[in-house]
Amino acid sequence: MAAAAAPLPDGAGEDELLAEEASELRSMSMGAGQHGERLDRALAELVPEFSRSYLQQLLAQGLVSLNGRPVLKPATRVKAGDQVALEMRPTLQSQAFRPEPMAIDVVYEDAHLLVVNKPAGLVVHPAPGNWSGTLLNGLLARDDKALAVPRAGIVHRLDKDTSGLMVVARDRATMDALVALIAAREVKRQYLALAHGAWTGPKSRTVEAPIGRDPRNRLRMAVVDLALHAGKPARTDFQCLDGTDEGCWVQCTLHTGRTHQIRVHMASLKHPLVGDALYGGSPLAHLQRQALHAYRLAFVHPMTGQALEFHAPVPDDMRQALALWGLGYNAP
Repeated sequence: MAAAAAPLPDGAGEDELLAEEASELRSMSMGAGQHGERLDRALAELVPEFSRSYLQQLLAQGLVSLNGRPVLKPATRVKAGDQVALEMRPTLQSQAFRPEPMAIDVVYEDAHLLVVNKPAGLVVHPAPGNWSGTLLNGLLARDDKALAVPRAGIVHRLDKDTSGLMVVARDRATMDALVALIAAREVKRQYLALAHGAWTGPKSRTVEAPIGRDPRNRLRMAVVDLALHAGKPARTDFQCLDGTDEGCWVQCTLHTGRTHQIRVHMASLKHPLVGDALYGGSPLAHLQRQALHAYRLAFVHPMTGQALEFHAPVPDDMRQALALWGLGYNAP
């Protein structure tokens, strides 16, 4: 029953799935040692085999009663002699790592790894708000080997609304090797982006600016001053492939892999991505999602030594947006 670890949307049918699971009812009395404590802390002492986080999830679902009345607040104070009942059910998080059959566009596969072309709208890894229906769930259903690999072999991620190529390990040795390749910046990743505003100045430019949590909005990332705020160095190369007065079609090459890196660096250039409301973009040309596609992935196979390179075609929604703006979609 312990909650499964998760790093990062709506899950259909989750409540129904929970209702089908067997539950266990436990009753207990608060002792003198729990008198005056918060309810979640007292429960953690009385049922130490479960994490405090898991017990807080039970509270949030109304599965804990105090003296016969449901209680939702973890901070509720208890007294010696109070009667507590817990309905021990699986939480959404504890059920996250379960196989769910789904169509996965696999562009390459061998005994060690596979490369997938993720569609926009698919979440990569279970996280709050998306405990099911993720790529991880699909990988677990597709490949029995994925059950024996942490995170089903996922070694890097794409945002929910970013489409394109990802490499996935099929065994632990390959996973460790791929992680090392990424850390050494030996996995080449290039993206295509449709952004607001006419491109001016050189067609090619590099943004080398550290990225951290936006101090004014913790839901966003931002270019930060490392002397004042926590962050990590980040570098992206940009090349404008085509443009109009309305926007620009840009190739983006990652040299580091920070959260939302391309989105943040493009916004810092005053070219937020079309559809990227979090960083100042707006829906245009019928595009409701951020116009970002991971079109090229290249690396040396960590087990065979073979040089591999893959390309994913530009998705239809981005092609249609480009056509409306009269922009060419071919990449170098």
